[in-house]
Amino acid sequence: MKTILKAAALLLVVGVIALPATAYAQTKDKTVAEKTDPAVVDAYLKATFGKAPPEWQARIEPDETLKTCNLYHNDVPAAEADKIVKRELAKVVFPADGKLLGDWKEGKKIANNGRGGQFSDDEKTVNGGNCYACHQMELKEVSYGTLGPSLTAYGKDRKYDPAEAKQAFTKIYNSQAVVACSNMPRFGANKFLTEKQIKDIVALLFDPESPVNK
Repeated sequence: MKTILKAAALLLVVGVIALPATAYAQTKDKTVAEKTDPAVVDAYLKATFGKAPPEWQARIEPDETLKTCNLYHNDVPAAEADKIVKRELAKVVFPADGKLLGDWKEGKKIANNGRGGQFSDDEKTVNGGNCYACHQMELKEVSYGTLGPSLTAYGKDRKYDPAEAKQAFTKIYNSQAVVACSNMPRFGANKFLTEKQIKDIVALLFDPESPVNK
């Protein structure tokens, strides 16, 4: 059992440190998840990063939303899910200029950049969205993640509807404001990506000239 806990904790460390906005990694084996005491995992994380700088210590401390998701192993009751979505939606800050679409070419760079949130990063490191790790972005791609749905023809399928673009901005800014206990990082809420970067990614999804919509 100790081996299982250590292995699970290591997976959690990778998820929390590489993507500081994400909830604890989900497991397909619910039996293991249900037997794993969250307190034991939290204690292991704190012990592992006990000598880390204060800003890193803060990253491994789950907020109210993550505590709820962890408690229910991401399968929260409807009432709790509603509370999470309402709480997280209040954290979303939309662009003051009202414009949601930036430069899709820059968005493509961000979507394919997996850097950021690592001990080895220096002050010049530009955080990326790492989108390709979970989503197919273009039909011509030969390698992509499948944890999330394919995003090919995303804007085209939604007829480039401004309301859909706003929903996409919301999801990227704070995924928990759309789907409680989402695996997707809270890029904007946790200040991992800037407003401009998020607008550029939305443009990648909704600009008719973007390769996503070709």
